[in-house]
Amino acid sequence: MISSTIAQFVWPCQRAPGKVLFDLVCTHMNLIEGDYFGLEFQDHHKMTVWLDLIKPLMKQLRRPKHTVLRFVVKFYPPDPAQLLEELTRYLFALQLKQDLSAGRLTCNDSSSALMVSHVVQSEIGDFEGSQSRSHLLNNNYIPDQMALMDRIMEFHSKNTGQTPAESDYQLLEVARRLEMYGVRQHPAKDREGTQLSLAASHTGVLVFQGHTRINAFNWSKVRKLSFKRKRFLIKLRADLNSSYQDTLEFLMGSRDCCKVFWKICVEYHAFFRLFEEPKPKPKPVLFTRGSSFRFSGRTQKQVIDYHVAVESFLVVVQTSPAASPGAPRPHALLNGQKHSLDLCGLSPDGRQPSPLTSPLLYDAGCVRTDDEDEVRRKRFPNDRAYFIAKELLTTERTYLKDLEVVSSFQAAVALDEAAPEPLRSSLFSNFEPLYKFHSSFLRDLEQRVALWEGRSNAHIKGEYQHIGDVMLKNIQGLKPLTANLQRQAEALVDLDQACRSSRRLQDVCRDFELQKVCYVPLNVFLLRPLHRLTHYKQILERFCKHYPPTHGDFRDCRAALADVTEVVEQLRGSMLKMENFQKLLELKKDLIGIDNLVIPGREFIRLGCLSKLSGKGLQQRMFFLFNDVILYTSRGMTATNQFKVHGQLPLHGMTIRESEDEWGVPNAFTLIGQQQSVVVAASSLSEMEKWMEDIKMAIDLAAETSNGPASDILSVDNKDSSAEAESEDDLAAPRGPPEKPPPHRANTTVHVCWHRNTSVSMLDFSLAVENQLSGNLLRKFKNSNGWQKLWVVFTNFSLFFYKTHQDDYPLASLPLLGYSVTVPSEAENIHKDYVFKLHFKSHVYYFRSESEYTFERCVRSPRQGLSC
Repeated sequence: MISSTIAQFVWPCQRAPGKVLFDLVCTHMNLIEGDYFGLEFQDHHKMTVWLDLIKPLMKQLRRPKHTVLRFVVKFYPPDPAQLLEELTRYLFALQLKQDLSAGRLTCNDSSSALMVSHVVQSEIGDFEGSQSRSHLLNNNYIPDQMALMDRIMEFHSKNTGQTPAESDYQLLEVARRLEMYGVRQHPAKDREGTQLSLAASHTGVLVFQGHTRINAFNWSKVRKLSFKRKRFLIKLRADLNSSYQDTLEFLMGSRDCCKVFWKICVEYHAFFRLFEEPKPKPKPVLFTRGSSFRFSGRTQKQVIDYHVAVESFLVVVQTSPAASPGAPRPHALLNGQKHSLDLCGLSPDGRQPSPLTSPLLYDAGCVRTDDEDEVRRKRFPNDRAYFIAKELLTTERTYLKDLEVVSSFQAAVALDEAAPEPLRSSLFSNFEPLYKFHSSFLRDLEQRVALWEGRSNAHIKGEYQHIGDVMLKNIQGLKPLTANLQRQAEALVDLDQACRSSRRLQDVCRDFELQKVCYVPLNVFLLRPLHRLTHYKQILERFCKHYPPTHGDFRDCRAALADVTEVVEQLRGSMLKMENFQKLLELKKDLIGIDNLVIPGREFIRLGCLSKLSGKGLQQRMFFLFNDVILYTSRGMTATNQFKVHGQLPLHGMTIRESEDEWGVPNAFTLIGQQQSVVVAASSLSEMEKWMEDIKMAIDLAAETSNGPASDILSVDNKDSSAEAESEDDLAAPRGPPEKPPPHRANTTVHVCWHRNTSVSMLDFSLAVENQLSGNLLRKFKNSNGWQKLWVVFTNFSLFFYKTHQDDYPLASLPLLGYSVTVPSEAENIHKDYVFKLHFKSHVYYFRSESEYTFERCVRSPRQGLSC
């Protein structure tokens, strides 16, 4: 139903139990009845399993970078009326739509047509013949939809007047009566070898042959569920009137299959049958026998009782004096976390919002006293949706400027005739349609936001205070360009191959990259179109999170989100592959002494500073961790400032251990390879933990992908690698006259990590890409009095400062690796709203944003982009 890479949530809380991640997801979605849902993923055996809420994340997700969690319905209640929140019913309807399209929710033709008619009613509204037919031709909801087209349209014509929420409810009503409702089949055999499948439901364990249920064992009749290797056992309570044996046995594909299904049964039984969450059993002192899995979370009875209590409480509160704005407010638990209940806030449509979601959906705001702020607030909108739309506009302006950089590069290559014809075709023929599309999109956004801001009388009528229609129209216009997006990313490989065979083209690319307009590495610009899709998805998610389902803009935003999510999922694999390729190319420029860094299958994991223990003591070294090898280098004292490779440690057969006590060095650990061992120390405990976790993960990956010594070890120049213990002082000693080095940037991520003694991972790079931001901010230095208005772009771990968004290149930049993001204290005398502080050692900068939403985004983006 909803799938997402887990980098945003997992990395900061690897040691935490799975419940922490699940609660974060529910909070992110403003989902109160999260107990009905779960997160599923493929484990290292390629089996689909549920995230265990009790076990630590790091013990479940062995390869977080490549793991996709799917947020899906886990427990299907017998009656949709038991789902009290409209958002919950909407998510259930999405799940049923997916079950229908995947062929899991099988039923007769009439039921299929009726359910699809409710889906169509929810998507496009009341029946209109040509529109309904066109929609069904362009959207496939069931496998054999064409044969049922007329019947679907007949049912759709009878749904006139239903709102999307009512249609979702009717869909649930039809689905709950079907035999395959909520059924997830697990292949099995009986004692005679007959092919069957087992499933868990709210009633008990079900047995199917094909899509026909042939048996059911009610929870009240089941005494015990267990498994022994491949055998799944159901022990029944004694019943004189039953012809069944006391113990039923089913053979499944493997022990893991048995265990997975057994866990599902344990959770279904606990959720639907128990009154409260089962308490953990005391751990045995010496030995354990068998699996100790238990259900974690509220039972269905607890969920329903809690909501009934809250609703009853609200009736009392809303009719009492305590409901006044100045009265203390109660608190409630949202998925186990304490939240204040804002009982006096109203939703945009005038209805009382859900008491649990109101503190998350609606911001109380702060009272401004500055005259300039009062004037601005009267002149411009101040609702959250407007500022989300404005973020879309400002980031689109920066994105179009980035596309113009690619266009300038295209002109430089064409002028020099350096690029071969195949490269021009693959790179530039796919680029032109994208540039033309986004130019038109930006014009649409600027026009709508201008109307929203009230530069005409449209704000009085409320006709333009929405953005979903603009997004939906343009996202649908972008979908046909998916192939262009795919080929645009692959052109990165074509460009690299062309540069390898043409020294002239290398010089053109190098010279262009040194221009001011190319403020990040050139190949980063080539990946911008893929990254922009992710930004659209995140912005639409914020709109859908902010709007209640009854808001007029919600349906268009939801439809646009579905469309862009489809495109993102199609291109996700290509994006991850190209991001890794781009990073290897970037690192290749920063390193000397190697000649085959970029090879198929190699993945970058982390780079950063560690102190290496040698005969001369602790020496600062830059380490580079890949999925097959660790390189350690020192910074060359040359005009290029590149890093010289001193040694390499293959990961196959490597072990790692903490060794602070052994060497008396804080935060020290030892890398024990097959040929040599290296002792290193991190700058802090957190840095040591990051390195050790990543190295352990990389060692596990190397063990899974290789049965012998690594074959693709980096080829290092022996002349350079022999001086393994060479220090920077040694490197600065007089030598023979060097060749004239090519120009090279000295402010890359590697150099910043070196100077600030920190590290950064590939996951951090991905988060930085997802959290790019741009817009106007007011800046103030530590000892200055006035505020300076600047156009600021946050990308590639840096802030780039422009005078206006129309400038072609930045005036200055501020690399943020190592910086902290905080709020000024009272002692700093910053008497303004929405101010945040960036500081590193004695360097302090203050920035002021225009709204609470913008403040939250500005504070959160650097934190997420830097994994603070």
